[in-house]
Amino acid sequence: MTGDQLIRVQLSRTAEEQAEEDRFFAVYGPWAPLSPAEVLAELADFGRPWWVVGGWAIEAATGYRREHDDTDISILACDVPEFVRVLSGRWHVWSNVGGVLRPLGDKWTTVDEPRSQLWLRANATAPWVLDVPLTPDNDGQWTNKLVPGHVARVADVTWVDQAGIRYLRPEIVLVYKARLARPKDDPDFEAALPLLDAGQRSWLRDVLSDILPGHAWIARL
Repeated sequence: MTGDQLIRVQLSRTAEEQAEEDRFFAVYGPWAPLSPAEVLAELADFGRPWWVVGGWAIEAATGYRREHDDTDISILACDVPEFVRVLSGRWHVWSNVGGVLRPLGDKWTTVDEPRSQLWLRANATAPWVLDVPLTPDNDGQWTNKLVPGHVARVADVTWVDQAGIRYLRPEIVLVYKARLARPKDDPDFEAALPLLDAGQRSWLRDVLSDILPGHAWIARL
Protein backbone atom coordinates (compact mmCIF):
# COMPACT_ATOMS: atom_id res chain seq x y z
CA MET A 1 0.00 0.00 0.00
CA THR A 2 1.47 3.35 -1.02
CA GLY A 3 1.35 6.54 1.01
CA ASP A 4 -1.24 7.95 -1.40
CA GLN A 5 -3.59 5.07 -0.55
CA LEU A 6 -3.36 5.61 3.19
CA ILE A 7 -5.74 7.80 5.13
CA ARG A 8 -4.18 10.50 7.29
CA VAL A 9 -5.14 9.77 10.89
CA GLN A 10 -6.47 12.70 12.88
CA LEU A 11 -4.61 13.45 16.09
CA SER A 12 -6.55 12.94 19.30
CA ARG A 13 -6.10 15.52 22.03
CA THR A 14 -7.20 15.56 25.63
CA ALA A 15 -9.15 18.57 26.87
CA GLU A 16 -6.00 19.74 28.66
CA GLU A 17 -3.88 19.43 25.52
CA GLN A 18 -6.48 21.30 23.47
CA ALA A 19 -6.65 24.08 26.08
CA GLU A 20 -2.86 24.39 26.01
CA GLU A 21 -2.88 24.59 22.23
CA ASP A 22 -5.61 27.25 22.31
CA ARG A 23 -3.55 29.32 24.76
CA PHE A 24 -0.53 28.99 22.50
CA PHE A 25 -2.42 30.23 19.44
CA ALA A 26 -3.90 33.10 21.45
CA VAL A 27 -0.40 34.34 22.31
CA TYR A 28 1.61 33.57 19.16
CA GLY A 29 -0.99 33.35 16.41
CA PRO A 30 -2.10 30.56 14.07
CA TRP A 31 -0.08 28.08 12.05
CA ALA A 32 -0.58 27.02 8.42
CA PRO A 33 2.44 24.79 7.87
CA LEU A 34 4.12 24.21 4.56
CA SER A 35 4.43 20.60 3.46
CA PRO A 36 7.92 19.10 3.05
CA ALA A 37 7.51 19.38 -0.72
CA GLU A 38 6.72 23.08 -0.39
CA VAL A 39 9.74 23.56 1.87
CA LEU A 40 11.90 21.89 -0.79
CA ALA A 41 10.76 24.48 -3.32
CA GLU A 42 11.30 27.40 -0.94
CA LEU A 43 14.84 26.27 -0.11
CA ALA A 44 15.92 25.53 -3.68
CA ASP A 45 18.61 28.23 -3.42
CA PHE A 46 19.76 27.28 0.08
CA GLY A 47 23.02 25.52 -0.63
CA ARG A 48 23.47 24.18 2.88
CA PRO A 49 22.03 20.96 4.36
CA TRP A 50 18.55 20.88 5.82
CA TRP A 51 16.39 17.95 6.82
CA VAL A 52 12.87 17.19 7.99
CA VAL A 53 12.41 16.03 11.58
CA GLY A 54 9.45 15.09 13.81
CA GLY A 55 6.27 13.41 12.64
CA TRP A 56 6.83 14.11 8.95
CA ALA A 57 10.13 12.19 9.14
CA ILE A 58 8.38 9.19 10.67
CA GLU A 59 5.66 9.36 8.02
CA ALA A 60 8.20 9.43 5.21
CA ALA A 61 10.07 6.45 6.64
CA THR A 62 7.03 4.30 7.41
CA GLY A 63 4.06 5.38 5.30
CA TYR A 64 2.01 5.87 8.47
CA ARG A 65 0.06 9.05 7.82
CA ARG A 66 -1.40 11.24 10.51
CA GLU A 67 -2.42 14.84 11.03
CA HIS A 68 0.48 17.24 11.61
CA ASP A 69 0.32 20.31 13.84
CA ASP A 70 3.31 21.85 12.08
CA THR A 71 6.27 21.10 9.86
CA ASP A 72 9.69 20.91 11.51
CA ILE A 73 12.97 21.02 9.66
CA SER A 74 16.45 21.52 11.05
CA ILE A 75 19.61 23.23 9.86
CA LEU A 76 23.05 23.63 11.39
CA ALA A 77 23.23 26.67 13.66
CA CYS A 78 26.23 27.96 11.71
CA ASP A 79 24.03 28.26 8.59
CA VAL A 80 21.43 30.63 10.07
CA PRO A 81 22.78 33.77 8.30
CA GLU A 82 22.61 32.05 4.89
CA PHE A 83 19.13 30.71 5.67
CA VAL A 84 17.92 34.24 6.45
CA ARG A 85 19.57 35.66 3.34
CA VAL A 86 18.00 33.11 0.99
CA LEU A 87 14.49 33.66 2.40
CA SER A 88 14.74 37.46 2.61
CA GLY A 89 12.01 39.20 0.63
CA ARG A 90 9.64 36.24 0.79
CA TRP A 91 9.58 35.26 4.45
CA HIS A 92 10.34 36.90 7.78
CA VAL A 93 12.57 34.67 9.90
CA TRP A 94 12.16 34.99 13.65
CA SER A 95 14.46 33.67 16.35
CA ASN A 96 12.56 31.92 19.15
CA VAL A 97 14.55 31.50 22.35
CA GLY A 98 12.38 30.15 25.14
CA GLY A 99 9.29 31.84 23.73
CA VAL A 100 11.00 35.21 23.21
CA LEU A 101 10.77 36.20 19.54
CA ARG A 102 12.85 38.65 17.55
CA PRO A 103 13.14 39.13 13.78
CA LEU A 104 16.40 38.21 12.08
CA GLY A 105 17.77 40.48 9.38
CA ASP A 106 19.75 43.68 9.30
CA LYS A 107 19.69 44.32 13.07
CA TRP A 108 20.02 40.74 14.27
CA THR A 109 21.80 38.60 11.69
CA THR A 110 22.13 35.36 13.64
CA VAL A 111 21.08 33.64 16.86
CA ASP A 112 22.76 33.78 20.25
CA GLU A 113 21.55 30.30 21.27
CA PRO A 114 22.44 27.48 18.82
CA ARG A 115 19.91 25.17 20.49
CA SER A 116 16.97 27.51 19.84
CA GLN A 117 14.39 27.66 17.04
CA LEU A 118 13.48 29.73 14.01
CA TRP A 119 9.90 30.46 12.97
CA LEU A 120 8.82 31.67 9.52
CA ARG A 121 5.88 33.74 8.35
CA ALA A 122 5.23 36.08 5.44
CA ASN A 123 4.24 39.15 7.47
CA ALA A 124 2.82 40.24 10.81
CA THR A 125 -0.76 39.22 9.96
CA ALA A 126 0.09 35.91 8.28
CA PRO A 127 0.22 32.50 9.98
CA TRP A 128 3.48 30.80 10.87
CA VAL A 129 4.48 28.25 8.23
CA LEU A 130 7.67 26.55 9.42
CA ASP A 131 9.38 25.61 12.69
CA VAL A 132 13.16 25.20 12.50
CA PRO A 133 14.72 23.68 15.63
CA LEU A 134 18.40 24.40 15.17
CA THR A 135 21.13 21.79 15.43
CA PRO A 136 24.33 22.97 17.14
CA ASP A 137 27.24 22.09 14.90
CA ASN A 138 30.74 20.89 15.68
CA ASP A 139 33.00 22.29 12.96
CA GLY A 140 30.16 21.92 10.48
CA GLN A 141 29.10 18.47 11.64
CA TRP A 142 25.74 17.43 13.08
CA THR A 143 25.48 16.96 16.84
CA ASN A 144 22.81 15.19 18.90
CA LYS A 145 21.30 17.64 21.41
CA LEU A 146 20.24 14.79 23.70
CA VAL A 147 23.22 12.44 23.44
CA PRO A 148 26.54 14.06 24.40
CA GLY A 149 29.38 13.06 22.14
CA HIS A 150 27.15 11.93 19.27
CA VAL A 151 28.72 13.85 16.39
CA ALA A 152 28.37 12.81 12.75
CA ARG A 153 28.21 14.00 9.19
CA VAL A 154 24.72 15.11 8.21
CA ALA A 155 24.71 12.42 5.51
CA ASP A 156 25.23 9.70 8.12
CA VAL A 157 22.19 10.61 10.26
CA THR A 158 19.74 11.37 7.45
CA TRP A 159 18.31 9.79 4.31
CA VAL A 160 16.91 11.25 1.08
CA ASP A 161 13.65 10.25 -0.61
CA GLN A 162 12.98 10.08 -4.34
CA ALA A 163 11.80 13.71 -4.40
CA GLY A 164 15.14 14.87 -3.00
CA ILE A 165 13.84 15.67 0.49
CA ARG A 166 16.23 14.81 3.31
CA TYR A 167 14.88 13.34 6.56
CA LEU A 168 16.40 12.57 9.95
CA ARG A 169 16.77 8.82 10.49
CA PRO A 170 13.75 7.38 12.36
CA GLU A 171 15.64 5.97 15.35
CA ILE A 172 17.05 9.44 16.06
CA VAL A 173 13.63 11.07 15.62
CA LEU A 174 12.27 8.62 18.19
CA VAL A 175 14.85 9.69 20.78
CA TYR A 176 13.50 13.23 20.64
CA LYS A 177 9.91 11.99 20.70
CA ALA A 178 10.56 9.71 23.68
CA ARG A 179 11.68 12.68 25.75
CA LEU A 180 8.41 14.54 25.07
CA ALA A 181 6.15 11.61 26.07
CA ARG A 182 3.08 12.79 24.12
CA PRO A 183 0.16 10.53 23.15
CA LYS A 184 0.72 11.20 19.45
CA ASP A 185 4.26 9.81 19.66
CA ASP A 186 3.27 6.25 20.62
CA PRO A 187 1.64 5.49 17.23
CA ASP A 188 4.73 6.93 15.53
CA PHE A 189 6.90 4.55 17.55
CA GLU A 190 4.68 1.57 16.72
CA ALA A 191 4.77 2.45 13.02
CA ALA A 192 8.57 2.74 12.98
CA LEU A 193 9.42 -0.24 15.20
CA PRO A 194 8.94 -3.03 12.61
CA LEU A 195 11.14 -1.16 10.14
CA LEU A 196 14.11 -0.67 12.44
CA ASP A 197 16.93 -3.15 11.86
CA ALA A 198 18.84 -4.81 14.69
CA GLY A 199 21.46 -2.07 14.78
CA GLN A 200 18.91 0.71 14.93
CA ARG A 201 16.93 -1.03 17.66
CA SER A 202 20.04 -1.68 19.72
CA TRP A 203 21.21 1.92 19.39
CA LEU A 204 17.79 3.31 20.33
CA ARG A 205 17.43 0.93 23.29
CA ASP A 206 20.88 1.85 24.62
CA VAL A 207 20.27 5.58 24.25
CA LEU A 208 16.86 5.48 25.93
CA SER A 209 18.24 3.31 28.75
CA ASP A 210 20.92 5.92 29.31
CA ILE A 211 18.93 9.16 29.09
CA LEU A 212 15.38 7.98 29.90
CA PRO A 213 15.70 4.86 32.08
CA GLY A 214 12.35 3.18 32.63
CA HIS A 215 10.78 4.54 29.44
CA ALA A 216 8.03 2.23 28.17
CA TRP A 217 9.59 1.92 24.72
CA ILE A 218 12.72 0.23 26.07
CA ALA A 219 10.87 -3.04 26.76
CA ARG A 220 9.33 -2.96 23.27
CA LEU A 221 12.82 -2.75 21.78
